[in-house]
Amino acid sequence: MIPDFVSDLREAVGPDFPLWLPGVMGVVRDEDRRVLLQRRAVAGLWTPLSGILERGEAPAAGVVREVAEETGVRVVVERLAAVTHSPLVTHGNGHRAQYLELVFACSPAEPGQEPRVCDDESVEVGWWPLDALPPMSERMREIIELVEKDEPAAWFVAAP
Repeated sequence: MIPDFVSDLREAVGPDFPLWLPGVMGVVRDEDRRVLLQRRAVAGLWTPLSGILERGEAPAAGVVREVAEETGVRVVVERLAAVTHSPLVTHGNGHRAQYLELVFACSPAEPGQEPRVCDDESVEVGWWPLDALPPMSERMREIIELVEKDEPAAWFVAAP
């Protein structure tokens, strides 16, 4: 779902201007070290759960909201794992955007939660063993690997 503030921005700047937007991504791992993934409706690719922050929303609260909205799974945020940015994306409606991505390591609030498709952003959701991930982009695999390293400090690209 597109947040209202993004729709307002689009109306003000038009469809051709590439927006720079704040996003969150949750790499949710359960007690069996499986990762929760969604297969996106638009491109059909598997990814960790992600979305755009609402105006004024704290990033950790945003990732909790996004995971619940897309899978019904309630999560606990463990740590900020990485700060990344997406490539420039052209959406199906022609709008272009690039995302600042705050990647969080998360775990289910209670064990045994079964995910379900809760909105039209996903066509499938599920738990996947780390050694048997479904087809996904190399970039998404790298993000999952960053979280798996369990580093105490968040990863980021250093300034030149």
